[in-house]
Amino acid sequence: MSKSASTIEASSLNWYRAKIASRSLAAIGGGYALAAASAAAGSLGFQHLGLSRSDATMAATMLSFIVYAVAAMWCFGCASTRRAWAGCAIPALALALFAWLLMPGGPV
Repeated sequence: MSKSASTIEASSLNWYRAKIASRSLAAIGGGYALAAASAAAGSLGFQHLGLSRSDATMAATMLSFIVYAVAAMWCFGCASTRRAWAGCAIPALALALFAWLLMPGGPV
């Protein structure tokens, strides 16, 4: 009986570790993707609002550091790992699409 209890305990511990590893990957990789997409979209958006290219890039880059920190906190604060991944991936894809639309020589 004790062997099966320790097997269940080890399985539960491994599952917990896998969830933490997934959240860590979402925070590091997904947060980086979200920050990069927000920097690109923000830079192009600020340029369309009239800022010079260097000022727009600097402002968007500084804001992307805040985005990265919030994304990492989001990944560990949400209820499920699926929500952690979706919370980084969906906005990153939306911002990347927005940046693609604003690119000079792009579709718009």
